[in-house]
Formats: sequence, C-alpha cells, structure tokens
Amino acid sequence: MVSSHKRELTLTAAGLALIAVSYGLARYAYGLFAPTLRAEFDLDGGTLGAIAAGSYVAYCLAVAASTAITARWGARAGALAAGTTATTGTALIAAAPSAALLTLGVVLAGASTGLASPSLADAVSRTVRVTRRDRAQTVVNAGTGLGVLVSGPVALLAVGDWRLAWWAFAATSALVTLWIARVVAPGGQAKPGDGLPVPLFPPATGRLLPAAAMLGLASAAIWTFGRDIAVGIGGLGETESTVVWIVLGASGLIGAFTAELTSRAGLRRTWSAGMVLFAVATALFALATRSLPALIVAAALFGAVYIGLTSVLILWGTRAYPASPAFGVGVAFLMLALGQAAGAPLIGFLGDVADLRVGFLAAAVMALLGVLFAPPEQTTTYNFGIRSLSRVSSVPPQRESRAGCA
Repeated sequence: MVSSHKRELTLTAAGLALIAVSYGLARYAYGLFAPTLRAEFDLDGGTLGAIAAGSYVAYCLAVAASTAITARWGARAGALAAGTTATTGTALIAAAPSAALLTLGVVLAGASTGLASPSLADAVSRTVRVTRRDRAQTVVNAGTGLGVLVSGPVALLAVGDWRLAWWAFAATSALVTLWIARVVAPGGQAKPGDGLPVPLFPPATGRLLPAAAMLGLASAAIWTFGRDIAVGIGGLGETESTVVWIVLGASGLIGAFTAELTSRAGLRRTWSAGMVLFAVATALFALATRSLPALIVAAALFGAVYIGLTSVLILWGTRAYPASPAFGVGVAFLMLALGQAAGAPLIGFLGDVADLRVGFLAAAVMALLGVLFAPPEQTTTYNFGIRSLSRVSSVPPQRESRAGCA
C-alpha cells in the first residue's frame, strides 16, 4: 500500500537534507574552498582539477555500488551508506595534514553523492504516489542548492579557520544520517534475485547518456573553479566571492519546480532551453570575471539551471527504466560524473597553460553541444493532484509502483 501523505512529506524532507549534505557540502564545497586549499597545500590548477576528478571517479564507482545495494538491501541501506561516507569524507578533509589525505577525504566525500541519488530516487518512486512523484523527485534533487547555500555562510563564519567549516559539515552530515535511519524504512526493496533491467539500454538511453555526459563536461568549470576564477582573475575578496557562491546555492532551490515546468514545456524544450542558458552562465564567468554584478547574475543562472537540468535527468532516467528507477538515475548520473571527471582536469590544464577563462569558454561550447541530445517529444498526460496537464516526455508513462515502504 502506498504510504500516507505525511510519510511522503517526511521522506521528501529527509531526502532533500541528504542531498544537501552529500552534494552541497561534501562534494561541491570543494570548489568554494579551492582558493584556500590551493594556498594551504600549495596546489596548482591541474592538481586542483585532478583531485576533483578523483571525486567524480569515486562518484562513478559509488553509483554502481548504490544501484547494487538498493536492489539487494533496499533504499535505506544505500542512503545510510551515503550519509556515513559524507560524514567520513568531510571529517577527513577537516583533519587532513597533507595533500594526500585531503585527496582521500575529497574522494570519499564525492562518493557519498553517488550512493545518495539512486537510493533516494528508488525510495521516492516506491513510496510517493504517482501524482506527486515527479514533484518529490525534483524537490529532493534541489537539496544541492540548499547545501551550497548553507556552505557559504559557514565559510564566512569560519574565515581564517577553514577546517572549522569542514568539521561543521561533518557534524551536519552525521545528524542527517541519523534522520535518514529513522525515516527511510528497511522494507520495500527489490527481491535479492532481481537482475539487471531488460533491455539493459532501452532506446531512450541513446540520447540520455550522451546528454548527461555533456552536462557533466560543461558543469565541471564552475563547480570546480567558479570561486577560483572569481578570486584569482576577477580579484574578488573573501566576502564577495562567497556571496557569489551563496547566490548560486539559493537560486538552485528554484530547481524544485522542474516537475511543474516539464509538465508544461516537456523534457525536450526544458532540456534544450536549459543547456543554452547554462552556456550563457558559464561564458559570463569567463567574459565578465571582474564584474561582481555580472558574476552574481551568472551564479544565479547557473544554480537554477544546473539543478533544473539534473532534475530533468532524474525524470528522464526513471521514465527510461520505470521498473528500475534506481538503475535509471544511476546510469544517467554515472555519465554526468564521467563528464565531470574528464572536464575538471582538462579545464585546470587549460588554466595552467593559458587562462581559466579559456577553459570556461570551452565548457560553454560543451553546453551548447548538449542541446543536440535533447529527448525526442512524445505527449502523455499526468495528473499532479491539481489538474490534468499535457506532458511531453521521451518515453511512455510509467505505471505506479505498488511496493511501498513498511
């Protein structure tokens, strides 16, 4: 039996919090502290990018692990693994005496995101009514913006002692993990004998996978070097550059409304418009680096569009694999992370041999190319509990799962 509305709301709130600590704190706060870490550990741009790439590779491995864990033991096991890994990784970063241990912490912290997304997508798909499911998925995914938003003020409060900020991140991650343990029930998992989905790569993945990879390539610039370029080239101070980061996170909360947007415009139009705006935001970082107002606009645009586009990937992935939502989100986010893993060191290298602005412009071009992989249009109809809406999607509608959490 599908869970009560109160239980759905509680799961959505806890899921949003887990995404906030794993993505916004454990993973993307690395970019916020990049200038400080560069000075603290005497790192060049290529090394900063390589460490970030290690985080993305760990994410790739964790996605595969989370998909297997969720299928075998249920969404709760995957979500708890995500929270535990986020706590361990952020604590290691806080205590790191060397670049080697810093790298280990960043890698573990990055792995938490790969564990979180598939398990939470599965929990939402199996617990939330179909009429509210898309909204719940996109609200949970908007947790990235919340985490980034929180990390900025924490960094300002801990100015002069960056380790204190990371200890705060670790403590927050631990508290959220305890909440997840109470909210995500152990029941509702797939049977232990369940295998890979058949077909393994349905037709919808022909566009889904390269689209996700292009978004990953393009997003590596701002996530890894956004604050670095604002400080190193734009000349912004500690407070100004952190404000840019806070704006990025706050605007990411707009991504919670992606379900409503796609219900009207469809996945294809939403994706295409989003990638164009994404390119504009990335190019602004390169072309208007010394203008604080322009960077604030660029950060706001990037935050809203990035969370929106990753929400599209979640909706697209769960439709491509209606019987295996964790697998659908897993393969989409795996390609996203592979793109980021390739993009981070490449952009760092371009910054070392030429200028970071060259890397950002290259990332903007990647975003424009991502428009080519927009999902094909196919009209279906969904009801969001308010009124019926015409939806444009890339695959036929999924049936409501009857497997609820105990």
